[in-house]
Amino acid sequence: MRDVVIIGGGPAGLGAAIAAADAGLDTLVIARRVGSVDKACGEGLMPAAVENLSALGVAPSRFHRFRGVRYIHGKHSADGHFRRGPGLGVRRTVLQDALNRRARELGVEIRQQTVRDIAQTSQSVTITGETARFALVADGLQSPIRRRLGLSAPSRRRARLGLRRHFAVAPWSDFVEVHWSDQAEAYVTPIAADLVGVAVLFYRDAFPAEADIYCRILSLFPALRDRLPCRPCSARLGAGPFEQRVLMPMNGRILLIGDAAGYLDPLTGEGIRLGLDSARAAVACITQGRPETYPQTLRRVSRRYWSTTGGLLWLRDRPVLRDHMVPVLWRMPWLFDMMLSRLAEA
Repeated sequence: MRDVVIIGGGPAGLGAAIAAADAGLDTLVIARRVGSVDKACGEGLMPAAVENLSALGVAPSRFHRFRGVRYIHGKHSADGHFRRGPGLGVRRTVLQDALNRRARELGVEIRQQTVRDIAQTSQSVTITGETARFALVADGLQSPIRRRLGLSAPSRRRARLGLRRHFAVAPWSDFVEVHWSDQAEAYVTPIAADLVGVAVLFYRDAFPAEADIYCRILSLFPALRDRLPCRPCSARLGAGPFEQRVLMPMNGRILLIGDAAGYLDPLTGEGIRLGLDSARAAVACITQGRPETYPQTLRRVSRRYWSTTGGLLWLRDRPVLRDHMVPVLWRMPWLFDMMLSRLAEA
């Protein structure tokens, strides 16, 4: 019998596999797709995520450093600086390669397979013929396993979606830029010396379904649009609805991690960090012989993400307050720095 079977080969699943193998656990990863799998993602790793990856021995081969976050609304802008080292802009496929490489270095078996059957007893979990003491579910935002186990809870907010493309242009800033408008946000992440990623986030009911919706949203930010080449250099990828809540992040010996364990919004750029934190928390609870403590451990490591992101979403839906946010942060830069420290460097 194996110690752990992990369903899903994204950052949370591979992060859990690395942590489990490093702790001496016999680990198998089962993923529907393996290798350099791309996914809609802001691709900005905040300092805490960078430290998390370093602790796992994961070193991306190509990246671009950034020193903070810049909010831009109309003619106003405000800069927030990291106090504990830079963040990294890392192409999602490059991050996947680094995680896969580290997992294989530690002897983790990664198998491409679709999970069809899952069952458990008081002593074990059996997944598509593989039996283990525990299973970690990291099958993403829309987690089929979470739904199958009856662990999904209703959303509480309007549905938000995201789209991402890349542009072959040198970064013009060493910040992640967040451009605000009444209807959407655009996130610009420096990925390499000649590449930026631009992700747009928006409410689904605010835009009609149309083939060119990305360009339609980008037109809300004319200053940004004018900096970009006419044609993007990557395909459009989308994700959402983002808000995913769970009744419980575990069922018996099956523990949910990453986006499958619940997610609110990418507004604060902490998705990778949250996934790695949940992965390491789940492995720690197992190795300590206290898997039943995972729900409270997960609440503890994700509390600041949920409270800060929830607060910003509340602010975003109140135009009068939102329109004053960037001017206030410009006048009080220490407040912006403190906010980033609370979230991105905790």
